[in-house]
Amino acid sequence: MIGQAVREALQRFVPSENIKYDEMLKNHTTFRVGGPADCVLYVQDEGQLQGVINYLQKVELPYFVLGNGSNLLVGDQGYPGIVLKLAEDMSHVTVTGRRIHAQAGATLSKVARVALEHGLTGMEFAAGIPGTVGGGVIMNAGAYDGEMKMVVEYVEVVDREGNQLKLNNATMEFGYRTSVLKNQNFVVTGCTFLLQEGSKDEIKAKMEDFASRRREKQPLEYPSAGSTFKRPEGHFAGKLIMDAGLAGLQVGGARVSEKHCGFVINTGDATAADIRQLMEQVQEEVYRQFSVRLEPEIIFLGEF
Repeated sequence: MIGQAVREALQRFVPSENIKYDEMLKNHTTFRVGGPADCVLYVQDEGQLQGVINYLQKVELPYFVLGNGSNLLVGDQGYPGIVLKLAEDMSHVTVTGRRIHAQAGATLSKVARVALEHGLTGMEFAAGIPGTVGGGVIMNAGAYDGEMKMVVEYVEVVDREGNQLKLNNATMEFGYRTSVLKNQNFVVTGCTFLLQEGSKDEIKAKMEDFASRRREKQPLEYPSAGSTFKRPEGHFAGKLIMDAGLAGLQVGGARVSEKHCGFVINTGDATAADIRQLMEQVQEEVYRQFSVRLEPEIIFLGEF
């Protein structure tokens, strides 16, 4: 519950029309599930973001920065805190030579399109990833033959005191679906990508090939959070789940996709509890049969 003093304070940083109370987070996630947040702030620029974060740290209020909600499972009871939603105004993308600078709210697919338009190669893998730049660099998002660590030059962040910092590629400590930011209380505000000059026709063909393979192999017609589990060393999560006989396994409205067993999908009326219970059943059965522990790639937020 957000008290009146906090409500008044928030209006010093963000216009009142960009502050929504008891906002349902299912409207902000690709899973299309999730209860209400106490408050959602639609942050329009870095100045607003710095001011809000500095204030929330001082008054010790919990907050979560939300991009496209593509790798997230929000509990049915919602999130007892403040969600900082990077608004459309924080999604600008600019190009200088071989460098592309993107604000954190820009989608990775938008950055890939801009790269294509300027004949820059290296971002093709990101064309079908639904997440934003902010989430992408934190998770070292990747697909097919590429990942963020291959193209990031430096990342701009705001720390808990509201200070701006710039982290280079080495400082980011990119790993498989992780980075130094994974467990740091920093907020990504932007990223500069360093790409290579290439043929527009070849770049376009590669992006179309990846898109075709996604449509063929992934259940894009259903709400999901993308790949549900990380790839275990020496294995593929989807194959383990399929080999365990779990294709089509269902809990409520949540189901293991028969098209790609690495995806848990929302068939239309799933709850967050359905999805989480199904994930746990899959983890238990895969471990029982193969002694491999599947680790969620999805971030859990709020109360289930």
